[in-house]
Amino acid sequence: MAQIKPFNAVFYNESKSGDWSSLVCPPYDVISPKEQDYYHSLSPHNFIHILLRKDAPGENKYQRCGVVFRSWLKSKVLVQAERPAVYFYSQQYIIRGEKKVRLGFIALLRLGDKGSAVFGHENTRSKAKEDRLKMLKKTNANLSPIFVVFKDKKRLIPRVFEQYIIGRPPFIDVVDKEKTRHLLWRIEDPVMLEFIQSGMKKEDVFIADGHHRYEVSCVYRDEMANKLKDKFNEDASFNYTLSYFTSTDQRGLSILPIHRLLKLDKDWDINGFFKSLKKYFDVERIKDKEKFFFLLAKSGFSEHVIGMYKDKNYWLLRLKNIRILDKAMSDKPKEYRSLDVSILNQLIFRDILGCSPEDNEILRYSPNPEEFIEAVNEDPSTIAFFLNPVKIDDILGVALRGDKMPPKSTYFYPKVLSGLVIHKHEAV
Repeated sequence: MAQIKPFNAVFYNESKSGDWSSLVCPPYDVISPKEQDYYHSLSPHNFIHILLRKDAPGENKYQRCGVVFRSWLKSKVLVQAERPAVYFYSQQYIIRGEKKVRLGFIALLRLGDKGSAVFGHENTRSKAKEDRLKMLKKTNANLSPIFVVFKDKKRLIPRVFEQYIIGRPPFIDVVDKEKTRHLLWRIEDPVMLEFIQSGMKKEDVFIADGHHRYEVSCVYRDEMANKLKDKFNEDASFNYTLSYFTSTDQRGLSILPIHRLLKLDKDWDINGFFKSLKKYFDVERIKDKEKFFFLLAKSGFSEHVIGMYKDKNYWLLRLKNIRILDKAMSDKPKEYRSLDVSILNQLIFRDILGCSPEDNEILRYSPNPEEFIEAVNEDPSTIAFFLNPVKIDDILGVALRGDKMPPKSTYFYPKVLSGLVIHKHEAV
């Protein structure tokens, strides 16, 4: 069961801060250095000045983020709502030429203990958690919501939308850099809040995005409990984390694959590489890019196939036999072995190339295949690998077993904007 509650959100005061389009930004972990420069220059009040502040000589950026956050509150650039609310959230976007709408809501989620079931599916990295823990301690706030999905068998989200949202003007209406329209409505009505809270008590929730932030919130809660000892309050705000909830309904939920760009070793032998590939895969060269991506997507419905780009040629790597995985990953459960990203990591990266699939010194990640095609054309010492998206049922299956998928396995699109609403913890 999931325990959620409304909260007194902190948000921008437009009369002091400017237009919403100049204030919001994506989650910190998908912002490239180039985009970081863009958002920093967009407005002195853009949320990135707190969320992902640039390093400056002699400055502790985490401490500075806390100072900026508090100064914006003091000067009324940011204000806090007087009454608790749940924030209904609509995202209207276009993907592969298709118009889609994803509905959900933002509320507080009780951290996973004492009857609150929260399932994760990805392994996390200590460096990223250290970064976000420092930020949480200096700001005493959840700056961005984690992204949570649930099955919504009782149609909670569409019922709230139909009964309460339709016909009401949004609290926030902003179009982002990728042309996605984000609309937010404030729900304060006690009857509707009770309806949402009671409905969520029957749901298991799964972290889609934000595993690092969720685990950091748990660490922070434990530290606060140890600090307060017998003054610890079970309902204190640090027992909760800011969360966005949406259903697993695939009409609105889009999951993109995360592709890989690998920096090759200087002694890389292309002939030996292809010879090794043929032990595991049927290798087919495709000259035409459009045909290649069409066949990659089509084949993904019935077999395990990985795409590859090198020397202006596209290649489809079709796994010869599923039993290869039983031997190569005998210590992993069936659900893990059957993921294309696991096959890429184990058979190609580890077994053939002898490199770690978690080595960020030689690997780059992106949901945009064009970015890596261009990168390979510019740098002959690189090679690109393309994947099909992970299915939502596979994600839930791995999570329910208590297992973890490899890092950078999924990219939920569109992202939930940072800077719409913030959860400021109570002072203790």
